[in-house]
Amino acid sequence: MSSVVHAGTARRAGLAQVIILLAAACMPVMAATLITPVLPQMLQHFSDVDGYRVLVPMIVGLPALMVAVFAPFAGQIVDRVGRKTLIVVALVAYAFMGVIPAFVDGLTMILLSRLALGVSESAIITVATALIVDYFHEDHKRNRYLGLQGAAGAIGATVFIIVGTILGTQGWRAPFWIYLISLVIALPALWLLWEPRAAATGESVERGRIPWGRLWGPLIVTVFGGITFYALVVNLPEIVATVGQLDAASPAIGGLAALASAVVATGGIVFPAIKRRLDHRVVPLAFALQAVGLVLLWLLSPLGIPGVVVGALIASFGSGLLLPGFLTWVVVRAGFAERGRVTGLWTAAFFLGNFLVAPVVNGIGANIGIVTAIGIFGIIAAPIAVITWVASRPGR
Repeated sequence: MSSVVHAGTARRAGLAQVIILLAAACMPVMAATLITPVLPQMLQHFSDVDGYRVLVPMIVGLPALMVAVFAPFAGQIVDRVGRKTLIVVALVAYAFMGVIPAFVDGLTMILLSRLALGVSESAIITVATALIVDYFHEDHKRNRYLGLQGAAGAIGATVFIIVGTILGTQGWRAPFWIYLISLVIALPALWLLWEPRAAATGESVERGRIPWGRLWGPLIVTVFGGITFYALVVNLPEIVATVGQLDAASPAIGGLAALASAVVATGGIVFPAIKRRLDHRVVPLAFALQAVGLVLLWLLSPLGIPGVVVGALIASFGSGLLLPGFLTWVVVRAGFAERGRVTGLWTAAFFLGNFLVAPVVNGIGANIGIVTAIGIFGIIAAPIAVITWVASRPGR
């Protein structure tokens, strides 16, 4: 029989918990963006290493791969031993693994540290997402903070790129010291977070089975969503430079990338209002906007940067709705006893999509051009919008 604990003296989360969890959720974003500006310096520094042109870019991609591999295991740990301890330990490990490249010179050691960093990330993002759902039981609050999680990631990506660029003027090692900021999050997390109970919502605390029957479809869609979400983020600077025939150091490239990130953040901020009106149709709307935006970017690219901007901003707004839309579609529907595992599986699927951007989207782009490749994924997003509209209807 299911065991249910009823609320009486349950603690209530507030602004302090929101700030800690949103900041923690930004750590995987930082791993992917902070050192991107110094990759050219690292390529030059390790140019005497065999295969450096493949190995150095993996410094950015390996953490996402590790999140995809280990997030399900993090979810298992969450449901077995609890949330708070895992996120605090993971934040501390993230700091020490992240800073290693600042004072070691071997490329192999740096790559190993990035693998370990990805394992820490998998625990951080899994627990942070699960705790937002655990702490905030009212739908409007959950939707607001899940939307803000996506917005914070988009804003953080812009900030981290700027910080990485500025620190990169002091050498390629300098940005890695910023990883120690996770210790600043771990300390208040130790005092201000608590282990949630099923009490507040009367949820079952008996360990249940993962509802694979209604989960596998959303997870597959999430992998594709992870690709469309990051394909534009990763490739927009190159597209702007190519279409606009700009110098790689042109401030217009960074400015337009920042504008697109701001629109992603806007989508996350307005998500709760759109969710109230459309409910289960938010994810289909997000894919539809991505489809329209990416195809327009492709078709209007002969017009130059203005054509690219129109498509990129439409697709970016769709991306801003997509992340919190996925979370309310998949994670919120999971019961307390299996929420950690479901969150871990969803995180793995999303980051697998992120990792696949390079081999899939850029691999296709190497043969037919990155703008055309982006357009093809926009075309694919259109039927995905229809499929998700059918699959996410109430009762499905």
